[in-house]
Parts: sequence; structure tokens; C-alpha cells
Amino acid sequence: MKTLSRLTALALSATLAVSAVPVAAQDTAPHAASHAGPAPAEAPARARNVILFLADAGGVPTLSAASLMAYGEPLRLHVQSWPHLGLSETSPVDEFVSDSANGMSAIVTGVKTRNGVISQGPEAVRGRTDGAPTKSLLEYAEQHGLLTGVVTNMAITDATPAANYAHSNDRAKWGEIFPQAFAPRFGDGVDVLFGAGRERIGEQLAARGSGFDALAAAHDRPIYAALDAAPAANPRPVVVAEDMDVHAATLRALDILQRSQTGYFLVVEWDAHTDEPRRGLQNVVDFDRLIAEVQTRVDLEDTLLLFTADHSFALQVDGGRRGEPLLEGYDAWKATGSEDEIVRLQNVIVNDTHTAEEVPVLAIGVGADRVRGYFPNTHLFGVMMDAWGWTADAAAN
Repeated sequence: MKTLSRLTALALSATLAVSAVPVAAQDTAPHAASHAGPAPAEAPARARNVILFLADAGGVPTLSAASLMAYGEPLRLHVQSWPHLGLSETSPVDEFVSDSANGMSAIVTGVKTRNGVISQGPEAVRGRTDGAPTKSLLEYAEQHGLLTGVVTNMAITDATPAANYAHSNDRAKWGEIFPQAFAPRFGDGVDVLFGAGRERIGEQLAARGSGFDALAAAHDRPIYAALDAAPAANPRPVVVAEDMDVHAATLRALDILQRSQTGYFLVVEWDAHTDEPRRGLQNVVDFDRLIAEVQTRVDLEDTLLLFTADHSFALQVDGGRRGEPLLEGYDAWKATGSEDEIVRLQNVIVNDTHTAEEVPVLAIGVGADRVRGYFPNTHLFGVMMDAWGWTADAAAN
């Protein structure tokens, strides 16, 4: 009763106050309100974390075939259930067909370049002339104080992973590329670096008068030869192995990066070339299962997950029936030891070459709604920057 009486008294006081206002003043109040405009729109949600999953050569035909091989039905991959879908055009500035260097550089810097060039502008001439370094998403993340990581089953200096942390006019210059991970232009450099290619990288470092031990000593940062050799207590591990278990490496990287108070950027690559059809398609299936597991470990209210490819590949499913193996004839082909560029199975034909058609982009989480329609691969740089709410430097890209 005390509360009700108090509310009644307040309402009476408000009524008396309004009635005491002169008529002219009362008449102007609604007029003034009509010029106030609509209430400001609610600010869009921003991501703390972005994970970019890159299936190297994982075009639309490859995803489709992977689902058919593993599950006997289309559309059974986890990423094929994500709600936001677009098609990304991958060409370099001077040709129609992209390699991984231009393809990944365009995604992570927003600037198309030439095949063979790692995160440099299109004025670069492969192996001869440098172009202006183009600032990568990983470098922006470092500048903003996020933790960063790169994981791959390929050599850590290969074009796709290297585009995140290095700049070079030739993707083959591994001895020049790898040390850039320890001499960053922004922040303290990539925090978690897990990849393969140890023997060949070591050879190229030696040719330049360096090596893993010398780099580690100079930067007080061990370079481990196996994932299980890196101590769990090391918050910034570098592992360059001969082979890399992407599943184990990704979960290890995620455990480290999720300790960040400011957020993180993680890039995970898994090779999806299908010149060896069973291996390539199985890589896609295994990658998809990893992605599903990662999704259970993140909060989509503050994380953007994005899946795409750097370029497509010439695989085609041109036959097959439900209940029968997609790769019928594979064992017989494998037994021949054939090294022909054309692989002809009963239901599948593969030409060992990159192709020019658009590749799929699938996304879920904060900022995923910008993935729709056809667009150049440089659009994905903007999607991820916008998810964080960042603006690109005018002179950087």
C-alpha cells in the first residue's frame, strides 16, 4: 500500500506540473520532438576473435566430392550447414588462374598481386623486384594487441601460411621468408607458429649462413622439431616439424590463444589438392571435422569463423550412384603408379592443375552476414576487418 500510494502521488504531481505549463510551451513540445529523428541504430556486434580456415585448392567441386566420398550423400560436411555463403573470385592482377601466393595474399591483405608474390603489391616482379609490403590481417591483429597464430600441414614457409607474416617477391625464397616471423613489423610477431617443412627450410637457412639454432638464439625463442617437444608452459611456441598433425596443432594453438584478454586471430590451413584424389578428399573431410570441433570450443557471440580456399582445382564428379563408392577404380589406378596429369576413375576425373572458377566462402558468427553473393577475394579482408570494427591504414593497402 505504501508503494501504491507513492506511485499515485508521483503521477498526480506530474499531471499538475504539465497542466501548469503555458499552452504555447505545451504546443511546441511535440513539434520539437518531430525534428529529433529516429533513435540511433544499435551499434553492430564486434568480434574479439577471428578464425580463418583455408582449404588449399578446396573449390566447390572438391567440397562436393568430399561429402560424397565420406558420407555417400551431398551436403553432409559441417561447413555446408553454415548459414552464410558467397563465391570468391581468385584471379591475380594479370592472369585468370591464381596460385596460393596471390590467392592468400589477396585474402589477408585486401590487395591482389601476381602469382608467386607474398603480400607485396602488384608492382612486384617475381624473383626480381620487390613491391610495397601490404599489411596483413595478422599484422593488424598484432598492432591491436591480439594474440595470433598460424597452423598448417604444409611447410610453414609455403605461400599460404607465409602470406600472413612475411613479404617476399618470390614464394620460393624460404630462407628469406622464415626469419621474418622473428622480425615483425608490428607487435611482437606471430605468437603460435606450427607447420612442416623442417628439412627444406633448414637447407635454405643454411645457404644464407643461418639455421634454426642461430635464429632461436638470436631471438631467445626456441624452434622445436615436434609438437610434443614444445613445453605446455611456453606461451609463444614455434614448431617446425617434418610433418604436422593439424588437428592436434590447432587445438593446442586454440588453448593458448584463448587465454588472451584482448582476443585472437588464428589461421589454419589444410591442403586439399586432389591430384591424389583419396588423400585430398580425406583431408577435406578431416578438416571439416576439426572445424566442427573448434566451433564447439568458441562463442559465436564474439567470434567469426570463416572457411574458404585460395584457388580452385580441376576435379569433376561425372558419375556415381548412391550406395556405391565414389572413388571406384582408385586402387587399380594407384597400382599402376601412373604419374599422368589426368586421373581417370570411374566416377571422377582430375586434371592436375589450378582453375579459375570462384571458390566457396562459408561463415558463421559475428560479422558472417557480410558473406553473400559473388565478390573478389579481397572482400574477405574487409569482412574480417569489419568484424573487429577496424579501419585499414590508408597507405598500408
